[in-house]
Amino acid sequence: MAGVRTLEELLKRAPGHYDITVFGEEPHGNYNRIQLSPVLAGEKQMADIITHAPSWYAAQGIRLITGDAIVTIDREAKTVTSAAGKVEHYDVLLLATGSKPFVLPVPGKNLPGVVSFRDMHDVDTMLAASRSYSHAVVIGGGLLGLEAANGLAKRGMTVSVVHLSDCIMERQLDKPAAALLQRSLESRGLRFLLHAATAELVGTERVLSVRFKDGREVPADLVVMAAGIIPNTALAKESGLECERGIVVDDALRTSDPSIYAVGECAQHRKVCYGLVAPLYEQAAICAEHLAQPSTASYEGSVVFTKLKVTGVDLFSAGNFQGGEGSEELLFRDPKRGIYKKLVVREGRLDGAVLVGDTRDGGWYTELIQQKAHVGHWRNKLVFGRSFCEPEAQAA
Repeated sequence: MAGVRTLEELLKRAPGHYDITVFGEEPHGNYNRIQLSPVLAGEKQMADIITHAPSWYAAQGIRLITGDAIVTIDREAKTVTSAAGKVEHYDVLLLATGSKPFVLPVPGKNLPGVVSFRDMHDVDTMLAASRSYSHAVVIGGGLLGLEAANGLAKRGMTVSVVHLSDCIMERQLDKPAAALLQRSLESRGLRFLLHAATAELVGTERVLSVRFKDGREVPADLVVMAAGIIPNTALAKESGLECERGIVVDDALRTSDPSIYAVGECAQHRKVCYGLVAPLYEQAAICAEHLAQPSTASYEGSVVFTKLKVTGVDLFSAGNFQGGEGSEELLFRDPKRGIYKKLVVREGRLDGAVLVGDTRDGGWYTELIQQKAHVGHWRNKLVFGRSFCEPEAQAA
């Protein structure tokens, strides 16, 4: 998604400036990975989430080579070689290799019925399992894991979510918000096993159960690994580019080789790797500026925010929402309506926010965080939203 967004931005700025060739490992054009969850849940079809069909590439004069991953980069000769043996010369190379699922290194991880949740093939595998089997275990209580669990439950499976931490979605929610979400999901039939460390996936011809380190065991005809992602840096490392957790890039999204750029989940900027769409699109715009012409545009990093709906529950978080020493927390709770709001203020500025059940002001809170705006004069009404603090802006 980040790579093709960069091409869109480049075509706006410098149409015809480059002869463009795109290599993709998957056997089709670009699609919206975020929408894989609605496909799994039966709310959309695969065709609905295609964003750039082969016809789009053809219309833009872009060569699209699908089902054929690049396996080597010769930086001296400025060529790439694909798995099928195709060799292409480049003047500028853009790496948008994304990330790969983290697979728990436990016995049984390669059994049939064990799948990750990353691409269309994974969704097809889960859909096939849901038609023939009953019990699913999702390993990982983060966003991806909950979406997988929700989709499989809607397909009629009995679903258990296994999570190592003591609360779900700990990267996006604080503990009270996570507890509120968990109660809502449990009321919809999901089962949660927290503080659960997977020891083994049991089975011979197919996975049959998940065994934990404390001796517990739960039946599993399908196991979905959703315990995190790892930036896909293998190709960059093999070609000698500087890599840490991700491919190291500067403020122009340029790697340690001035002819090679990287964007998206594979890139590491100022020690941070981003896994959400908004930062990736911000990277794409800055990268395109530099690809189009000499530019002083600078990517300064992103304020990470998440806005989503999990089985009907609206969630939002942004910035440093955990708070801590030197910060003040503004709280609003309405358990009966399922609403929870927490704002973190530091030195008179909004530093972070968590919203559950009522996320209407999420965009405004994000703006305040990004602008480092002083909000002290709104202290007593900030948690009630923009309409209380800026009634004239809301009316407009």
